[in-house]
Amino acid sequence: MAKSTWQIDSAHSEVEFAVKHMMISTVKGGFADVSGTITLDEADLSGSSVEVEIDVASINTRQEERDQHLRSADFLDVENHPKITFRSRRVEPEGEGRFRVVGDLTIRGVTREVVLEATDEGRGIDPWGNEKAGFSARTTIDRRDYGLTWNAALETGGILVGNEVKISLEIQASKVQPVAASA
Repeated sequence: MAKSTWQIDSAHSEVEFAVKHMMISTVKGGFADVSGTITLDEADLSGSSVEVEIDVASINTRQEERDQHLRSADFLDVENHPKITFRSRRVEPEGEGRFRVVGDLTIRGVTREVVLEATDEGRGIDPWGNEKAGFSARTTIDRRDYGLTWNAALETGGILVGNEVKISLEIQASKVQPVAASA
């Protein structure tokens, strides 16, 4: 079977993160604008690849003042680094719809290898006849590895913003129909 190409559907996909605040609660947020391409080799999943691009300005934690701070040079520095990208190096099947996607995550101009623990959530045809695929993935990063070091000490000890960031993706993708060769 040939490889198929799938475009990430931003309107039906979620890229979310969670980080400890004041060491006692968890703040969650996400990015509204995600795009990318999945090249899927159903016969040999290890021949698949993933490329994702996230518009950093689309960050939303449901609190505009915090979002502005996260867009600033203290954190994501959207003015100089408008995109977060992920490019897979390899896909490792783990059986029964589970796989690991190993790749390069670039945040704020810093690239590090991460492993996404992923699941194939299935396929379907929408009411307009378009083939859709669903995938979910999880990973955890240390924000300091990407130069995201801003913090504030708490009077009672500890720090304001946790260093561990849990990342969760719920992706829906549309199959790209091959273009017929012209005669």
